[in-house]
Amino acid sequence: MTGMGKKVDRRVLRSKEALKQALLNLMEQKDFDAISITEIVERANYNRGTFYTHYENKEALLGDIMEDLIQDLLRSFRAPYENQDVFRIDELTANSVQIFEHIYTNEAVYTILLKSKVILGLKERMFQAIKQIAMEELVYEREDSDINPELSAVYAINALLGLIFHWIEGGFKYPPSYMQEQLILIINWHPREAKTNRKR
Repeated sequence: MTGMGKKVDRRVLRSKEALKQALLNLMEQKDFDAISITEIVERANYNRGTFYTHYENKEALLGDIMEDLIQDLLRSFRAPYENQDVFRIDELTANSVQIFEHIYTNEAVYTILLKSKVILGLKERMFQAIKQIAMEELVYEREDSDINPELSAVYAINALLGLIFHWIEGGFKYPPSYMQEQLILIINWHPREAKTNRKR
């Protein structure tokens, strides 16, 4: 790539990043539906022409923000089994789990989106993205062949995302390292019975 091409690419990245940050800043103050493109470009110190060069509408800009998060989320999800032919879940360590570090690194973005109505869209995109790579990249040897692989994946992914969003909603009460340790303990915990405290 020529020097001019690199310069243009950097300029594009810089303007898109400014627009993303402007939208997130505005979403701290008001709901997404109430934000106008004019407000976004004024906050980013660009003009509407620049906006429409990159995005068709504000929904496309929000989608780009979510896509950035999803791609980084997937990198962190893959980290424990990256470059491995066999992924030994029983040998998984807290240090190899990076998904909570990803969430914590992007704490501000997740917190802003959580307070907005758009969070349902983000949760669905996260679920579908993780489900896709889990079904495509991880093949489990099952002792019980009657277990439906898709239902098993849906169960596990919803449990993981439930844990993640409980952590976010609680204001990141625990550090990422603690959440990683707890996840490993939960994965390896197989209770056979539970006492009932229900009064008869």
